[in-house]
Amino acid sequence: QTQLVESGGGLVQAGGSLRLSCAASGRTFSTYAAGWFRQAPGKEREIVSAISWSGDNTFYADSVKGRFTISRENAKNTVYLQMNSLRPEDTAVYYCNAKTEWGPVEKTYRGDHWGEGTLVTVSS
Repeated sequence: QTQLVESGGGLVQAGGSLRLSCAASGRTFSTYAAGWFRQAPGKEREIVSAISWSGDNTFYADSVKGRFTISRENAKNTVYLQMNSLRPEDTAVYYCNAKTEWGPVEKTYRGDHWGEGTLVTVSS
């Protein structure tokens, strides 16, 4: 089994930056892809970004394109989300996600493994 733990959330002013980390434990070598989702109060959980095992394929939601960058460091079993130019509407709990079966890294990405989430609050 794979366990995912997010970190790096916090309070930041609009226009600032944060880097989220997702550390995986257990058997991680079978992970095909990973991604980040977020959920704001009263709203549905939505995909933010996803990345293939090699990093060659990435996906970004339209709302974060040009501002967020997903990356992974497989030797450390860690996936990152660099968030720049943060806006108040980015405020949400961010969840790391991992997929162990092949599938396209696109809007429909969704894996079966979830972290507990890390809160990002952007003040105006």
